[in-house]
Formats: sequence, structure tokens, C-alpha cells
Amino acid sequence: MLSTKTAIQTALQQFATANLFDNAIHLFQTLGYNTERQNPLDEPTYAGLVEEYPQLAERINTDKARTAHWNQVNLLFQLTETEMNRQMGLFDSGKVNDTIIEAYLFFAIDLAAQSNGKAYSRTALSEITRELNKAFPMPVLVLFKCGHTLSLAVVKRRLNKRDADRDVLEKVTIIKDIQLAEPHRAHIEILYDLSFPKLRSDYGFRNFVELHNAWQKTLDSSEINKRFYRELANWYFWALGEVKFPEEAMPRTSDPDNDRQSWNAQQVIRMLTRLIFVWFLKEKTADGKPLIPAELFDRKTLDTLLNYTDKAGSTYYKAILQNLFFATLNTEMAKDKPDSRQFVKRQTGIQGFYRYGRFFTDENRALALFQDVPFLNGGLFENLDQNVGSPNVVRIDCFSDRLDQETRLTVPDYLFFHPDHKDEELDADLNDILGTKNKKYKVRPLIDLLHKYKFTIDENTPVEEEIALDPELLGKVFENLLATYVPETSSTARKLTGSFYTPREIVDYMVDESLMAHLESKLTTGPNPLPADGLRNRLRDLLAYTPADGDFSAAEKRRLITALDDCKILDPACGSGAFPMGVLHKMVHLLGKLDPHNEAWRQKQVDKVLELPDASLHDALIEEIDKAFRENELDYGRKLYLIENCLYGVDIQPVAVQITKLHQ
Repeated sequence: MLSTKTAIQTALQQFATANLFDNAIHLFQTLGYNTERQNPLDEPTYAGLVEEYPQLAERINTDKARTAHWNQVNLLFQLTETEMNRQMGLFDSGKVNDTIIEAYLFFAIDLAAQSNGKAYSRTALSEITRELNKAFPMPVLVLFKCGHTLSLAVVKRRLNKRDADRDVLEKVTIIKDIQLAEPHRAHIEILYDLSFPKLRSDYGFRNFVELHNAWQKTLDSSEINKRFYRELANWYFWALGEVKFPEEAMPRTSDPDNDRQSWNAQQVIRMLTRLIFVWFLKEKTADGKPLIPAELFDRKTLDTLLNYTDKAGSTYYKAILQNLFFATLNTEMAKDKPDSRQFVKRQTGIQGFYRYGRFFTDENRALALFQDVPFLNGGLFENLDQNVGSPNVVRIDCFSDRLDQETRLTVPDYLFFHPDHKDEELDADLNDILGTKNKKYKVRPLIDLLHKYKFTIDENTPVEEEIALDPELLGKVFENLLATYVPETSSTARKLTGSFYTPREIVDYMVDESLMAHLESKLTTGPNPLPADGLRNRLRDLLAYTPADGDFSAAEKRRLITALDDCKILDPACGSGAFPMGVLHKMVHLLGKLDPHNEAWRQKQVDKVLELPDASLHDALIEEIDKAFRENELDYGRKLYLIENCLYGVDIQPVAVQITKLHQ
């Protein structure tokens, strides 16, 4: 197994040299796929592909396929029943569940760098994959190379029930932005799981349909989410017995032990939520640099930066995480003073200074790591200590480096990193808290666990999915773990069923029905009402993740855009924001169909500015609008003004509201 993963990493690194065709063939051979029936094009360009397969000229939408960006395209090889029988024997191409696949094509495309310097979006890669799959009568797997990254895309494909010659293309699944020089550990693991011997061992497929289904199961992000949550939940239950927080603000009942456990649960969940959000933020860049430096989570770097001398054994949480949360993400830098972030010189009630200088080998080096991390205008990273600097101080987060406070807060270093610097799990006794007997549990320290998975800041949709943990995870973690200290739900929650989080499919249904009712009402009332007959079907086409747009006229589209702009949506129990996020994504999708170039949507925002009575504000605000649309992706302007004007949420849990705000 280890040798296979090493070979995969080597095959990826070789893409930096030689040609795309040879490197791609070598990668798939490393993954165990028979590549004897190779199909190199005489001219590896889109024109050469069309010359070889003339029918593609009519079947491929060149704009959606972005063929102008194809530096090179290669039809690598074709898997057929003959090749598969040669490789494993007794292979057939029979129909399974109304689906039949008789062959499989493997393509590789080298994409030119975009003019804005950004990576190709998941949607762009999905559209190219769909266009290629529309052009051929069998499934097409596409390997994309762009600069120093690879992406691999496959589409779920089934027979059209009304026309056996036209397959239905469903969700596109992508392993995106695999770094060639230093592939992420999670990407190596995913590619290994897709290797032919591993799939055959796990699923025992006997035909192309079963092979295709095995790929889909392996690339199912919901399964990755469940696996991550199970590992994280074990860590969480382990941490509950290892941490200690100040208790003066702890609610008191007649059961002190339960009070203490619930109090610890709240603090650990808040810490987890903060850290996981930071982990997503780490995926975002500005001016080519990550917003959160990776060195803050790298054990080798930390061992040269930190003195592990905290009496409570909690150096990492205090020196790195607390300073990151409270003195960095929650503290605005002074204008025109990029070096305004400093360590506290004396004990003070001002929380914007860094603390725990004694735990660093070099304070200036520590400041350099934190210096470019942005201030976030949100309450998730607010320090909850009260009356700081007064005799009546109440410690909750306990962001204090006073020596008399040192042992009041304990979040041990071994909760974050393996104490022996090993990539291994640790033994933990969770039997009491999980209600089991004599069961052996394994836990992985938290930073080691987070490094094991790939994260993405882009939400998955029903029609395109990146194989990575997306921001929906924040909701799953928060809402499920939150239930562990609510008396009515704690016993169920500890069974780790994940039943407290509203599944995406249900959210999608609620979103569609809500928007359907709103848009139907707007179109069938007021001046020039549309006839209700057939309108719902047209709106269903518009809401669907398909090219169909309901055949609305230009005037009707303007009314629909106005209806979206006027829409006010309130979630009275928003939790971690699943419904507001679902509504946001669907409204952005609708605007993309109704107004592909944002011309009407931009003008709608300008018109609202011109209605302001203070004309002196108009020019500056319109310039802000123009800049938002001019300098960003098309969806940016859609999301910005929908969030500002249309979406609202409240919740009894304050941290839930903060997660919802940060989620968007």
C-alpha cells in the first residue's frame, strides 16, 4: 500500500517534465488501469480532435467547453470489454439498474492560465466535462492540467428513459487542484482509493456500470463528511475529559458533575468551531498568500518557535490559538500602522494585545507570523472574558497570561499533536461517555486529523461536487455536537448518528418550494399578471440545475430579477445557516440563468442608490458597485447584494448566528 501511494506521488511530480500524454498514461498505469488501447491524436488540439471526430463540431458548445483555453487535448485511451477481460477476466458490459456502459474514455486537457491569474473554478471544469460527455456515447473521464496543478473529473451518467440513445448527465465530481510538487495527503489517499486493485478489492465489480458506481461511491463527499465527523466526534468526547475551563460563569444545578461536563462541552464546541473556520480560511488567499499562514499548524515550525513551558501543558492552545483568535482575528489593525500588533507590555484590560510572550523563543518572529492575518468583523472570535481589568473579572475564555491564572485553563498540547511526533492514532477510553463496555477507541490529535483531509471554501451543489470538506461541515459539526450537552438529545447525540443536522437534500427542497411560492406570487399578481396555467412547470425548469430557463421573455426575466431583489427571507432558527446558505446558492443560480452577464442585476443596485435622497453619496456608491462587478467573478456581485438585502437569520444560540454570518 505504501509503495503504491509513493508511486502515485512520484507520478504526479513527473508532470513537471515531459509531455502531457506520456505523464497522464503513466499516472493511470500507476493506478492500475490497462492503457494498451491508446488513442493519441495526430494534432493534440481542439481542431485536431474535431478533425478526428467531426461529429463533435455540432455536439460541443465551444463557449461552455472553453476550447479557446485548451493548450492541448489528448484522447489517452479507451477501456473496453476486451481490455477489461484481459486485465481481470469474466468482465461484461451488461445493463445494471437501467444503465449500460460498454466502454470508457480517458481524456487529458492542458488549460492555459486565465488572464486574472486565478485557478479555474469548479463550475468551469464541470462545464468542460459535461460538454465532452455530451459529445461521446460513452462516459468520459477528464484529467485537467493547469500550471502546477491537476484536477480529475467524472460525471454520473445514466440512460435516458425516453430515448435510449441520449444519456442523462447528472452530478460532476471533481478532485480539484492537486498540487504536483507537493500533493496534499488527502489527494494521495483519494487517488489510491480510486486505483483499480483497491476498487476491485472493495467492490468486486464485474462490468463498467459497477466500476462507474464504485468510482461514484469512492468520490461521494457525504461519505467523506461522515468519516470525518466520526473521527472528530471521537476527538471531541476524548477532549471533554482532558480540558478544564474556569467555572465562575458556569450555570449551576443540583448535579455539579453534569454542570461541569456541559460547561466543558460548550467551551470545546466553541473552540472547535473557531478552529475549523480558521482551517477553511487557511484555504483562501490574498495577493497569492494564504490568509492564515500554514506555519501556525506545522509541528516542525512550532518546535523552533515555542517554549513548551506552560504549567498546565497547554502551550499551543494559549500561545498560538488564543493569540490567533482574540489578538488577531478579533482585533482591527490601526490604520496606516501595519506593525500595530504587539505583545502586551503590562497587565491591562485591553484584549487586543498578544499574550504569553514567555512561551515564544522569539516574539518578533511570532509577530511576523500573525502580522498579515486579517481582522474579521464577526463575533465568533470575540473574547468572552467579562470585566477584564477590574476586580470583578469573570473568566470564560481565560485569555490571560497572569501566572496566577496559568493552571485555571487546561487544553493539553497532546489534544492537537501526537506527543511523540508520530502520524498515528492514540488510545482513548470513551466507554463511559458513549455508554459502551470494554470497547477500544482510537483518536487522532486534532491538528493531525485536520491535516488528513482536504478542505474547500466552495459549497458543493447537487450538480457539481469537489471531493473535499466544504463549509457545510461547520453546520454538521456545530449542530450535532451542540446536541451532546442538551439533556433532551444527549443520549441520542452520543450515538453519533448525525441526525440533528438538516440534510442538504431537505434544505434544497425547502429552498425550491419557498422560492417557487414567492416567484409565482410575484408573477401572477399586480400589473400584467401571467396566467397560472403552466407557470409552475416553467419555474421548475428555471430552478433546476439544467440549461432550461423556462422560456421566459426578456420582460418576464426583468420581473423575476426584481422579485429576487425584493425578496426578504428570514430563518427564525437558523442554526449554522444551512437554509440561508441554500437560498443564497439557489438565488445566485437563478440570477446566472436570468442575467448571465449581470447587466440587469448591476443596474438594479445602481437604481437603488439613485433613489437615496442625499445625491452627494451617489457617485461614490455607484463606483463601489461598479468595482464589485468589474474586479470579481460574476457570482461575487450576485452574492454580495443578496446577502446585504435579502437574507436574515436569528437563533437562540448566539454562536449559531456568528457561524451563519461567517458561513456566508
